[in-house]
Amino acid sequence: MKEMSKIVRNVTNLVYGFVIIFGYYIIVHGHLTPGGGFQGGAVVASAFALLLISYGPKNTKKYLNQNFFMLLESVGLTMFIGVAFLGLGITFFYNFLANSGGWFGNIVLPGINPGDMNTAGVLPLMNIAVGLEVFAGLGIIILLMGDGAEYTKKKENAENDK
Repeated sequence: MKEMSKIVRNVTNLVYGFVIIFGYYIIVHGHLTPGGGFQGGAVVASAFALLLISYGPKNTKKYLNQNFFMLLESVGLTMFIGVAFLGLGITFFYNFLANSGGWFGNIVLPGINPGDMNTAGVLPLMNIAVGLEVFAGLGIIILLMGDGAEYTKKKENAENDK
C-alpha cells in the first residue's frame, strides 16, 4: 500500500483537522444532541483512517504511535471507571455534579433545554472518557490494518520474485 496521488494528500491535509474538531464536537455535545463518546470517537478515528489511506502505512506510522494510542485508551477507561466510582457514596454512576452549581452543575430549568452545556453533571465527563477510549482503540485497529496490508504486499512481492 503506497501513497495516493498529490490531490488526495492535499485534500486530506485540508479536511483532517476539521474531521478531528467535528469528532470532538460530537463527543462534548453528546448530552445535548444525537451522538456522544462512541460516535465522536469513531469520527476522530476516521481521520486516522484517512491519513492511512492517503499516505500509506509507513508514513502514517511516523505520526501515529500505537503505544500512545494504548496509553490514551487506558486513560479513557480509567477516567470512565473513576468518574463512576466518585458517585459511589450514593450509588455507582451517580450523577453527583447535576444541580450542584459547580462545573457542569448548573440548575436545569423546567421545560425544553435551551442547550446549556453546563447542565449535564457527569455526562460530558463520561462522553469524553468513552470518546478517548473509542478513538484510541479504533486508532490501534487502523494501524494494525495498515500493518496487515503492508505484510500482505511484502508476501505477494516475495511470491512473485520466485
